[in-house]
Amino acid sequence: MKQPKPVKVIAVTSGKGGVGKTNISVNLGISLAEMGHEVAILDADMGLANVDILLGLHPEFNLSHVLAGEKSLAEIIVEGPSGLKVIPASSGIQKMSELGTAEQAGIIRAFSDISDDVDILIVDAAAGISGSVVNFARACQDILVVVCDEPTSLTDAYAFIKLLNRDYGLCRFNIVTNMVDDQQQGRELFEKLLKVTDRYLDVAISFAGAIPRDDNLRKAVRKQQAVTKSFPGSPSSIAFKNLARKIDGWPVATSAGGQLEFFVERLIQYSSSEGMPV
Repeated sequence: MKQPKPVKVIAVTSGKGGVGKTNISVNLGISLAEMGHEVAILDADMGLANVDILLGLHPEFNLSHVLAGEKSLAEIIVEGPSGLKVIPASSGIQKMSELGTAEQAGIIRAFSDISDDVDILIVDAAAGISGSVVNFARACQDILVVVCDEPTSLTDAYAFIKLLNRDYGLCRFNIVTNMVDDQQQGRELFEKLLKVTDRYLDVAISFAGAIPRDDNLRKAVRKQQAVTKSFPGSPSSIAFKNLARKIDGWPVATSAGGQLEFFVERLIQYSSSEGMPV
């Protein structure tokens, strides 16, 4: 029996809403796909799923249909720009804590079935520090925390990192600064967060990159398109491509735990043991 290939699973998170997290997930995914990767985005914001809206897609089915045994995972996937695969999951994920053993095996098998077609999975998590967001972050191999230049963004990001570190032992986080004037401001924003985490927490945070404020990005959102497709030469598009190159260099787990079905197993385990809020 052929061994499933390792998959890089990245949670894109933020302490607060309104920091451009989904835009980063989508444009990062497209940039990685254009580098030759097979990329999927799991839309994991239960209340405000918007990956499909941002890309002007109209999914007919979502993960709840897979959980009900009505569709395979391959049948609900919607293709976005540059071959990006979108898994609409908003109304299905919250039921994971209620799955029986056979249903759990079914959803794990469903993800296993697409593992040959995916080498990077981006999990676009909801904002905040609810139980579901924490469970997604714990199940992923890498965590990308999005912050912008607002005091509440920094304090909420710090609270999120502190929770994952003190309660669950996570100690590696990657920071991307968004809607900054330039790379220097982005780096300074990261340094502010680093100063606090270094002082109070036992964590290692790394600067993944900065995305500049860009009118073209707003224009692309209004057109329900990704800025990397609509305005590929714009400052934010170039920054997304640089971020993708940085992430492409992150190591992939080569053990069994790096396979896609193990991500889903961990997610089910965490949500079942602690309860995933609806």
